[in-house]
Amino acid sequence: MNILAIDTSNQVLGIAIVKDNKPIGEMKTNLAKNHSVRLMPAIDQLMRDVSITPDELDQIVVAKGPGSYTGVRIGLATAKSMAWALDIPVIGVSSLEVLAYQGRFFNGYICPFFDARRGLVYSAVYEWKNGQPEVVYKEENLLMADLLENLAQEDKPVLFLSPDIDIYMDAINTQIGKQAVIPELAYHVADASHLVLAGTRKQAEPTHALTPNYLRLAEAEAKWLKQQKEQQNNE
Repeated sequence: MNILAIDTSNQVLGIAIVKDNKPIGEMKTNLAKNHSVRLMPAIDQLMRDVSITPDELDQIVVAKGPGSYTGVRIGLATAKSMAWALDIPVIGVSSLEVLAYQGRFFNGYICPFFDARRGLVYSAVYEWKNGQPEVVYKEENLLMADLLENLAQEDKPVLFLSPDIDIYMDAINTQIGKQAVIPELAYHVADASHLVLAGTRKQAEPTHALTPNYLRLAEAEAKWLKQQKEQQNNE
């Protein structure tokens, strides 16, 4: 079984091809460049490198957010278009859950997060049990200060994983102290091959039913809804 994994949900662009549960090719960049321009050429090059043609793909797994609104849309649009054209199933996986796989051998809580600006983060907390991540705190868009306050009350070590770790390093050390475990920078970037691992526990959705997991509305959409509500109240 040949599976293509795609993750453009944040600054990192990651793709991988897994053949019969064995990763045979992977590409990852962590650069502020346009995913829409680079994704399809990267997929084409990787498939050439591992000598697999599109019609040999059996499944696609894609990171569906949270993260960058634009990045999430690019990944999902590409995955859905390919799945529809090739008539193969597509599975969406949480970008936070995929990042949590970087800490799957950690004995304690695993807290992946992405910066959402203005002190807010997209985050969840997991604990590895029986070979899979179990949700301790559900995915949420919340203040980092509130998340850290909750974790400080837990009697467990917490592994923090984030490509934005530098932004919150001081706050984590101040509020969590010795409970906090912050690994080397390489662990803070998700591997696309982990999408396949996470996807094995999920069911494929109808291609057109797969939607982004933003966790909050885009600012423009939120303003539009607010304006509509105000107009209704004034009528």
